[in-house]
Amino acid sequence: MIVLVEREDKVIPLRMEENLDMPLKQVLNIIQNRIMTKSTYFGVKAVKSPLDLWIYQEIIFETKPDVLIEIGNLFGGGTLALAHFCDSMGKGKVIGLDSRGARIDSKVRNHPRVVLMQGDACDLYDKVAALVSEKDSVLVIEDSSHSYENTLNVLQKYSRLIKPNNYIIVEDSICHHGLDVGPFPGPYEAINTFIEGNKNFVIDRSKEFFITWNPKGYIKRIV
Repeated sequence: MIVLVEREDKVIPLRMEENLDMPLKQVLNIIQNRIMTKSTYFGVKAVKSPLDLWIYQEIIFETKPDVLIEIGNLFGGGTLALAHFCDSMGKGKVIGLDSRGARIDSKVRNHPRVVLMQGDACDLYDKVAALVSEKDSVLVIEDSSHSYENTLNVLQKYSRLIKPNNYIIVEDSICHHGLDVGPFPGPYEAINTFIEGNKNFVIDRSKEFFITWNPKGYIKRIV
């Protein structure tokens, strides 16, 4: 939902070219409203920043993962996008993990590259790992509860699957670092803790479009 202004019984949407001096914090809130209420991918609701989704396809083309693990699927728009990226490469499968799963669109469920599992991602780790061969390169995208504890647990477990030069991405580290939403401490703080204790990984800030919903969230294994 775009922020609106009332003028003489009319509701007028704010336009970028008319608000070039608007503070960035207000811009982020406007984009967040649009993402949360209207954004779709191929007709499936997708609660994703389109700027970050563009970065995902850059990383996928660069690293060509055999397995993409998306933790937190909601309606499945992001999952479908990942499957389409795999289609374009001619390789890869998407493992989608969600604690509920009931809202995932049938287009996603029926895509031949998508494998869906329901439950807590950390509890499902052994089942997921069994679907990944020793030679597979893996990309992990963490987008579940955004609590500090859960995000850190996911990072510590699923980082085991990441090979050098591949990524684990943490979404929505913008919580209280751009938007006043979500848990605090949250993903941003969990990333900092993880990096402090894992010298094989670095934060790759070159993957950010400056405006990102994942500040510090592009984590690359270097060793």
